[in-house]
Amino acid sequence: MQHHPRRVAVTASLLLTTAMGAVIPASAATHTGATRQAPATPLVANARWGGHCTFDRLVIDVRGTTPSVTVKPVKELRYDPSGKPVPLSGEHFLQITLSPATAHSAAGQSVYQGPRLANIHLPQLRGLALTGDFEGVVGFGTAFHAKPVYHTFKLHSPERFVLDVSHADRCA
Repeated sequence: MQHHPRRVAVTASLLLTTAMGAVIPASAATHTGATRQAPATPLVANARWGGHCTFDRLVIDVRGTTPSVTVKPVKELRYDPSGKPVPLSGEHFLQITLSPATAHSAAGQSVYQGPRLANIHLPQLRGLALTGDFEGVVGFGTAFHAKPVYHTFKLHSPERFVLDVSHADRCA
């Protein structure tokens, strides 16, 4: 029996190339890297706020598609995963949870540029804390002196989540 190592190597290479071509979609094979793709898991990049005549607004900026967001009243705010209390003063709190999402890159570097703990002096919004970035869930806690009446929605281009909290008209 005669072996032809070069012929075997060429044949194996051709079979591997053919198999790979069948698995990789044409759009990926022709990708030049000129366009920036959205991250697989949305990245929470910033949180900011502002006061308006009849409401206070909290905006959470996201890179990628805005994930599912839940907002629920809680009796107290706690850091995830430690469970330690969040030091924000207020009588009412909202826990905001974005999932799936992270506030760090795949290499573990923080991409979140906003405040981790802030006292805020708006008519309703009194404090904000980044409460967690753990196992694909990013959490924020907000503090209020009065029970918040709020409305939430998402905006696009750029992606962001918005929480509006009503208050008496201070512009009138």
